[in-house]
Amino acid sequence: MELLNTLTMKEARQRVKEAFKDFTLAPEAVPILDALDRIVYEDIKSTINVPEFNRSTVDGYAVITKDTFGASEGLPSFLQMIGEVEMGKPTELALQPGVCCYVPTGGMLPKNSDGVVMVEYSEVLDDDTVCIQTSVAPKENTLQLGEDIAEGQVIFKKGHKLRPQDIGVLAGMGIISVKVFKKLKLSIISTGDEIIAPEEKIEPGQIRDMNTYSLAAAAMRDGCEIVGKAVVKDNLKLLQEKLREYMEISDIVLVSGGSSMGTKDVTKDAINGLGEPGVFIHGIAVKPGKPTIVGKVGGTAVFGLPGQPVSALVVYQTLVGDLIKDLYKTDQYIPYVLGEMAVNIASAPGREHYVMVNISQEKGVRKIYPVHGKSGMLSMMTKSIGYIKIDTNQEGLVKGQTTEVYLF
Repeated sequence: MELLNTLTMKEARQRVKEAFKDFTLAPEAVPILDALDRIVYEDIKSTINVPEFNRSTVDGYAVITKDTFGASEGLPSFLQMIGEVEMGKPTELALQPGVCCYVPTGGMLPKNSDGVVMVEYSEVLDDDTVCIQTSVAPKENTLQLGEDIAEGQVIFKKGHKLRPQDIGVLAGMGIISVKVFKKLKLSIISTGDEIIAPEEKIEPGQIRDMNTYSLAAAAMRDGCEIVGKAVVKDNLKLLQEKLREYMEISDIVLVSGGSSMGTKDVTKDAINGLGEPGVFIHGIAVKPGKPTIVGKVGGTAVFGLPGQPVSALVVYQTLVGDLIKDLYKTDQYIPYVLGEMAVNIASAPGREHYVMVNISQEKGVRKIYPVHGKSGMLSMMTKSIGYIKIDTNQEGLVKGQTTEVYLF
């Protein structure tokens, strides 16, 4: 029986990165309301200052701040009011020492003013006099020209994933279209004589297809377009036909199942039979997910993922997702929180071990608890907030040890 020639996850990532270093994605321009979660193709620079004029951040009185120094409720300053700024209109008002004017939130500051006193700390005595009951520092309660964003400033770097607040910033600068990477096209094949589609009537011994849908959802979240989904029996010819069909329309093809060394595990042979260079990884020293396959046919990446649901998603997140981020030129950062192990967790040295966990807040301390189950139980991940990683050279984690929890 052929044995797997396993690599560390670090070695596997490096080989995958090297294999697809020449892969390029073209750009496309999309309206900003269609750009949510899309990846910026090139640095976006501001063409204007934001704000485009000095403005107030509160309702109050624009002042020369020196006139307010030392003012308090018991010893206020008395200033002459010379007018009011209209919202959404420019103002020609200019302050001199000893005078002020009313300005609404967002209104333009009059010339020579360098701060705003909130209305809560003022009192109008008559048509011409305002009592100021607090002091303000220079630029307090104001936004200065270009203070938020300066003209020419890079606001979003290449590879940035656009969020709702980013769409607002683009709109605020008058940008209504943005250049983003075209979406990676990804197809998924689930293999197995026992696998049936979710809508089919299940018979004893059969299993509904979960992996296609969980993997598709994960890839969509990572910015991919799903262009093919199929269930294929454990048959080399059928798998090769479906792979050939999907490789013509896809940048990445995921095959769930058939990656181990059993008599019906035909994924490796199917990939190798379609062209060069074929399979260049078969086996990664991780738990779960050891029998992972990575191949390349022409310019298409083909991943053979384990059929067990947890194993398939773990390998997707730690290897496939890593390639997707690399092709999009995005940061490889995975959000995590720190916590304290609530129990000991053993692990055999020689492979990275990923353990699903939950967090409990106990007396102000995050306590990490493992979620127990087998790699065929997808509910392990639905019950988990994230996972911890036990490195190759570790024999486990001990109770009380501070550990990173990578969030789903």
